[in-house]
Amino acid sequence: MDFSFFKKSLILFLLTPVFLSAQYTDVINSNRPGRAVSAYAVGKNVVQAEAGFFYEQQDNVDLNSDSNIFGTDIALRYGLFFEELEINWEGSFQKQNINYPDFGIEGKLADFSRNRLGAKYLIYDPYKNPERNKPNLYSWRANNLFQWKNLIPAVSLYGGVNFVLGDNPFYPGEPTTSYRGAVATQSRLSPRFVLISNVAYDRIGTDFPEWRYALSLSHALRDPRWSIFFEGQGISGDRYSDVILRTGVARLINPDFQVDLHFGSGFNNSPSRLFVVLGASYRLDFHKDSFKTIDTQSGSSNGKIKRNSNKKKSKKRKKKDNNAIDF
Repeated sequence: MDFSFFKKSLILFLLTPVFLSAQYTDVINSNRPGRAVSAYAVGKNVVQAEAGFFYEQQDNVDLNSDSNIFGTDIALRYGLFFEELEINWEGSFQKQNINYPDFGIEGKLADFSRNRLGAKYLIYDPYKNPERNKPNLYSWRANNLFQWKNLIPAVSLYGGVNFVLGDNPFYPGEPTTSYRGAVATQSRLSPRFVLISNVAYDRIGTDFPEWRYALSLSHALRDPRWSIFFEGQGISGDRYSDVILRTGVARLINPDFQVDLHFGSGFNNSPSRLFVVLGASYRLDFHKDSFKTIDTQSGSSNGKIKRNSNKKKSKKRKKKDNNAIDF
């Protein structure tokens, strides 16, 4: 499958000026549902677990085989040292029952299809500028509808290591470790719409490296506890290439707990893919806000009070009052 157009489109998206405020939020910030990863970390001293249970049906036209796959996706995330830094582990363990009807052969495969340790760091956050966060007191439209400046995204960099342990049937002959590098962006198009994009070069150091792309759009419903998403993912490599579409819904149970349901399918016939996933995200919140003391602030930002400043202002005010016209 030719991915040249897909590659150019995503690269153009990243390079055009479409370059949320602190990392920590009062409500859980989950990468679920879907596979697109947020540009933001979970927040310093926040421990977060994200898990999903999936069923997938695969049919391979070239091999004339069909498979039933059951498995689980797990992600553990922790905000370390800084608000912008996160370390994480991502794993997918699956059991595949494969059938070759032409030969009357059945087989079973079981192992990790994903086993990765990495770190993500936010390098640019447009919402750190306090002027950008000020609401427009004269226009409801300006605060709630799309504006071109909303396309400027937060940007983070990711680096990780893939592990293939033992005799993994999903990655025969691969080295024990390989590497992954990625860029994640996130734009808040409006108070209800969020756009996320990912570009990753995966399994670096193996004979079958892969380019992976993802573009995800989330929309919060009128009841903000509910949201829906649409996601497109592209995979381009010598071993496997496909375009996968996903859509689903998430429900916030409380500020630290979210559940989700989504389904999707691929466009390839070798194999074709159809799957459904039920998941949940939960966090342990040990975050503490850091405060600046008065003596560390600059005088221009409500910092130190100058000596006799009140007397000077009083003299100026008195002089002005004497010259003022009394209406």
